[in-house]
Amino acid sequence: MEPRSAAAVGRDFPYTAGTTCYIEIHEDGRVTHGDSRAAYERAVAGKSRLFAVWPGQWSSDLFEIDDLDEYAKAHGLKHDQDRTGLNEHVHDVQWTEDTAYNTNPRSPYISIDLTMTCGCEIRDLDAFAKQIRQQRGWDVATSVGWSRSGGPEGMTYSLRVRRKSLGA
Repeated sequence: MEPRSAAAVGRDFPYTAGTTCYIEIHEDGRVTHGDSRAAYERAVAGKSRLFAVWPGQWSSDLFEIDDLDEYAKAHGLKHDQDRTGLNEHVHDVQWTEDTAYNTNPRSPYISIDLTMTCGCEIRDLDAFAKQIRQQRGWDVATSVGWSRSGGPEGMTYSLRVRRKSLGA
């Protein structure tokens, strides 16, 4: 049986799901696993082929990663404005401390309410955290919950940020 095509599934392929297992077959026949940048670069260079096992409820399917561009966008190796909601520019933001949740003055992280006045939208917190760290030096927590709410003024995002990084 031949592996299925990840490209045929399109953007619905679970490139970043925790249950998706990546297998790399190197040109010398070695088999390794993982979804590293190095594996992507070897596949682009033709030095290996990438496959993924997508587990289902009753069986698992083997897919060839035959759209490396989509793989790179899903893993944040290439910017994808549609996925992230973020343009590649310096973001214009306004923020205020959410004092209702910041009762411990010693806590290294504080809650903030943020508005993207540049017109961007946060759809991928990891991508936003990476961009805002490069642009402003902020350390946005990505391992905790975040939310967004809309109103007449636009979208407001509730995030946790390392207190000391906001002054950077």
